[in-house]
Parts: sequence; structure tokens; C-alpha cells
Amino acid sequence: MIANITSIRHDFPILNTKLPNGRPLVYLDSGASAQRPRSVINKITEIYEHYYSNVHRGAHQLGDRVTSEMESSRARIQSFIGASLPEEIIFTSGTTMSANLVAQTWGRHFLKDGDEIILNEMEHHANFVPWQKIAKERGVLLKFIQLTPDGRLDLEHYECLLTPKTKLVAVTGMSNVLGTINPVKYMAQRAHEVGALIFVDGAQSVTHQPVNVVESEIDFLAFSGHKLFGPSGIGVLYGRKTLLESMPPFLFGGNMIAEVTCEKSTYANIPARFEAGTPPITEAIALGTAIDYVMELGFDTIMEQESLLSQYTLQKLQEVPGLQIYGPLELEERGSIFSFNIEGAHPEDLATLLDRKGIAVRHGHHCTMPLHQHLNINASVRASLAFYNTTEEIDALINALEFARQRLRLA
Repeated sequence: MIANITSIRHDFPILNTKLPNGRPLVYLDSGASAQRPRSVINKITEIYEHYYSNVHRGAHQLGDRVTSEMESSRARIQSFIGASLPEEIIFTSGTTMSANLVAQTWGRHFLKDGDEIILNEMEHHANFVPWQKIAKERGVLLKFIQLTPDGRLDLEHYECLLTPKTKLVAVTGMSNVLGTINPVKYMAQRAHEVGALIFVDGAQSVTHQPVNVVESEIDFLAFSGHKLFGPSGIGVLYGRKTLLESMPPFLFGGNMIAEVTCEKSTYANIPARFEAGTPPITEAIALGTAIDYVMELGFDTIMEQESLLSQYTLQKLQEVPGLQIYGPLELEERGSIFSFNIEGAHPEDLATLLDRKGIAVRHGHHCTMPLHQHLNINASVRASLAFYNTTEEIDALINALEFARQRLRLA
């Protein structure tokens, strides 16, 4: 355990509260939405109390300040993911919006009948359904990378799927169910060799490990603020400048135009072209604050803590009778996300009984129905960890699972 874990946990007020039943909260659902440090909460309050205004419009001091802070946040996001230019950072409402933006602009503009998109069954619906929809509209063939028995992408099969007809590879950086860390850089290089682009769903991966879009040769990257210890309702689409400049707008209205007449409209340069209307101003600024927190803590610290937690969790879960973990069992292949079932127990019953003990986990198909169909299950329980969790909380999870087994008469 890292030496300053107590100090880190004090940065997150909610982790030190008790639930209505009097039990301390054990929050193991960060994969769905992470908690916010006090610095982010304070920043949101500061904006609303002292200088909230609209951006990019007013000549008054409040407008100048929020515009300056929002653009400063954009620049910090650029640095965070290693992008070349701040205008390559588009503010969206989240990963889902980012994927739909690319599908409905780049996809509708460039895809044609007979082209191919490569997906796989571990993808979140946000990086699955938009491509499915645009493929149907444009006459594009969807091809799926096979999964290995332990939940990794079969890279030999990936190689076989790549052809000159491949126009896009859409892949998650880290599976939100299996915890699998995918070899994005290698996949990008191979995709580029056949003239294809790569779209990376970074909703899970950017939280747990550093990313550099230039070094990894990523064409599009999407992620959400609420999984990165920031506000909800804000997300990011990164796209290479030449790609974004080639794409038509997605939404139409204020801020995204250069000139409007009764006869025609011309559109603004990036990033404004893709940021129609009033953006989530406070959320965009506070996302920069969340990134400041992550960078100050450092990915070396984050990865060290999560590696220790993952090793401990993996060991303890495998000691629970009847419990099956989905995804790789080698720590080098996975992040701190653990989905599982216990033989004879319904996932909803498990999650409900865990909640009685103060353990917050998620149950269901986790927006990955094709993956659950592949695994031949209807649902699973998911414990997703962050650097602010402790081995004591994992012990509480294991004790709660034993309680659940007894209540369900599995013990």
C-alpha cells in the first residue's frame, strides 16, 4: 500500500462518510463513475459563486475569465494525452457523444458501400452501436476480432481481418468488464499499414495509465470526465487535426458558425465547429482541475497502488468457493476491474446483499450485451477499483461475499 493512502482518501470527502444504515461506504464502482476530490468540488463551487458566465461571447470580465479558464483546461487535456495542438481537443458530453460524433460525421462523409469496420465483442455499447448503425446505413461490413478463452483479443485473427477495405478499427483501451488492456499502439500501426484509422474508447484506460496519442498513433480518442474524477456531463474527443478539419459539423447552431446569411452558412474552424451551443462550461473547467489532481499524484503512484490492489483482489476472489472471474488472470494483461459470478447466485441478489454491508458494486450486463452473450451469461457482478481503494476494503468485499453465500444458502 502506498504510504500516503490516508492522505489521498481524505481528498475524497465521500469516502469518509457513512451510509444510511450506519455502515462505512466501500466504493467499488469507479468503473461506472469515479468519485471527485475536494479540489474538483471546490472548483465547481468557486465558478458558480464568483465568476460564472457564458464563454466566447461577452466582453465583460466574467466572460473573459471563464473563456480563459475553459481554454486553459483544453490545453491541459492536450498535454495530458500528448496531443499536438489544443484545437485537437473537442469538448463533448462524454464518450458516447464522442463516438457518435465521429460515426455521424467522419463515418457518414467517408464510408461507402463495401468498406469494412473491425470491432470486437468486448466493446461497450457506446463503441459498438454507433458503428453498427452507420455501417447499416452506408453498406459497410462489420468484422469482429475473436476473443481468446481468457478474454484477450486474438491478434492473429486481427491480422487476418485487416484488408485494404478496412477503413476503421474501433477498440477499447481497457475493457469495462474483463479489465483487459488492449495493445492499442500495435493495433494502430497495423491498421495504418492497410490505410485504416483507429478509434479508441479510452473511458476506462485513461484513468488507470498514461496515454500519448501521438506516440501510440491514435487517430481518435474518446473519454469521459466522470470516470476521470471530474464532473459528469463533460467528455473529450481527440482527433488528429487533418481528420477533424475534413469532417463536417455534427450539431448546428451558435458558436460553430463563421458566417450565416439567408442563403447559406459557413462553419467555424476546429474546435468550435464541433461545439455548437453553450457548452458545459463549469464541467469543462473542472475537468482540467481533475486532470491536475491526477497529474500531481502521478501515474507511477496510481499504477503502483492499483497493481497492489489488483494482485490482492485477484488472490482473494479466487479463494471464494464457486466464484468465476471473467478476463485475464495475469496482472500484466488487465487493469483493476473484476467481473465475476458465483455459481448458484443471481448477480442482482449478490449486489443487493453486498450493499447491505456497505459494498457498492455494479451488476447487470454493463452495456456489453454481446460480450455477455459470448460468455454465455446474462449478467455479472463488477468490482471496479481506483487508487483510493485499500486492501481493507477488499477484505470487506470478501467478507460480504461470504455473508451473501450464507444468506443464499451456498455455504
